[in-house]
Amino acid sequence: MITEQAMHDRLAEIVESIILKKVTADTPLIESGLVDSLSAVDITLAVESAFGCSIPAPEIAEHLQSVRTLADYVAAHA
Repeated sequence: MITEQAMHDRLAEIVESIILKKVTADTPLIESGLVDSLSAVDITLAVESAFGCSIPAPEIAEHLQSVRTLADYVAAHA
């Protein structure tokens, strides 16, 4: 079982590798413009590959508000 901190760190690495900017657990991703629709798809596919959980397309924006909201989703569905 992965720790909450390890999950946050791994998800932050995934997001950072795609948007090429440093983020914290609470950095607004979509609202700030760091993540657009194309990078959101890339992040979703990378998260699905890394954690084995699928994020339904209509829910992507909701779960990509921040690394923390993404981690909450992954923890509940992985």
